Amino acid sequence: MPLFINSSSCFTATTTAAVNSSDRNSTFPSNSRKLATPRILHLPQNEKFNVSGLSLSHSSCVVKDRTVSNALVRDTVGPKEDVASSSSILAYDLIQGALVRWSSVMDRSLPDPPTAVFLHGILGCRKNWGSFAKRLAREFPMWQFLLVDLRCHGDSASMKKRGPHTVASAALDVLKLVRDLRITPRVLVGHSFGGKVVLSMVDQAAKPLARPVRAWILDATPGKVRAGGDGEDHPAELISLLNTLPKEVSSKKDVVKALIQQGFSNDVAQWVVTNLRPTSSPNSRFSWVFDLKGISEMYQSYEETNLWKIVEDVPRGVHINFLKAERSLHRWALEDLQRIHVAEEVASEEGGGVEMHVLEDAGHWVHTDNPDGLFRILSSSFQGNSRT
Repeated sequence: MPLFINSSSCFTATTTAAVNSSDRNSTFPSNSRKLATPRILHLPQNEKFNVSGLSLSHSSCVVKDRTVSNALVRDTVGPKEDVASSSSILAYDLIQGALVRWSSVMDRSLPDPPTAVFLHGILGCRKNWGSFAKRLAREFPMWQFLLVDLRCHGDSASMKKRGPHTVASAALDVLKLVRDLRITPRVLVGHSFGGKVVLSMVDQAAKPLARPVRAWILDATPGKVRAGGDGEDHPAELISLLNTLPKEVSSKKDVVKALIQQGFSNDVAQWVVTNLRPTSSPNSRFSWVFDLKGISEMYQSYEETNLWKIVEDVPRGVHINFLKAERSLHRWALEDLQRIHVAEEVASEEGGGVEMHVLEDAGHWVHTDNPDGLFRILSSSFQGNSRT
């Protein structure tokens, strides 16, 4: 399954802040990188959407009477009846920097901009990365950032997937998505479970790669998943507890209270209830957006999946970066750190890249515990393609 293709990108999305076509030839001031406002391209929760009113910076033309699926689209955008709803893959947002002047829906002759893909952890969703990606888009306005809901999570949960629900199948979903959006990622970022998905994407991608790629594995190891220590939140126990709760609840506060009573932190409890959505029932109830059965399978796969092989034999053109949260002690054993250090030396000798980073003053939730520190570390992957 190719990860990197030498073709123009093709996204199918609506825009909340499209730029007028008259701006296409405008001259940007030297401080535009700091003042730029990113554009956010959302995938609606229904599986198809009309792009006839889409206005983008490089063209004043519009696409008439066309409805496009959010995944597995054909090489050309076909009319409504040519796209099957079963071809949907994953829900996503595409956040574009202000200097991105491109959409192959309008003009396929333009090259695709540099793209970074961000993947959440277990029980998370693409919105976890929203604020962070917008900040990156303001600082690096020539880049775009693809935020994905993995299978069984967020808005992708309604897109039924064949089992087994594993790290590998989740990675294959994302590979299909970037292929069919005709996006060529240069940076892959995955937190926790998403980190192993990134490694699996690299493992499954066609080799040699069309261009260099930097992969970031945030607070996850390639192999054994270790149980949390005292005072830590335990994903397996959290999933088990959620399985005992009703599919519909009357109050988010009651769920938060129940989780705290079972020993989970208030932060995690508040985060979990972001997965509750109002139902259509008249008595103001809430239901879970995720597929908990599928997520249980995915977490089991996360514990069992061993991807040390891709770290210890890095494909040419790939640079794998591990980031350890300073306070996330239980997830990292001394043998893990030693093994990564050896891989660093071997990769350097063979023209590849493996690197270890430490994020100070942060626990496992790196993008909320120390977003400034994480931003500084990740910025090195985008500076070569930013405009100053």
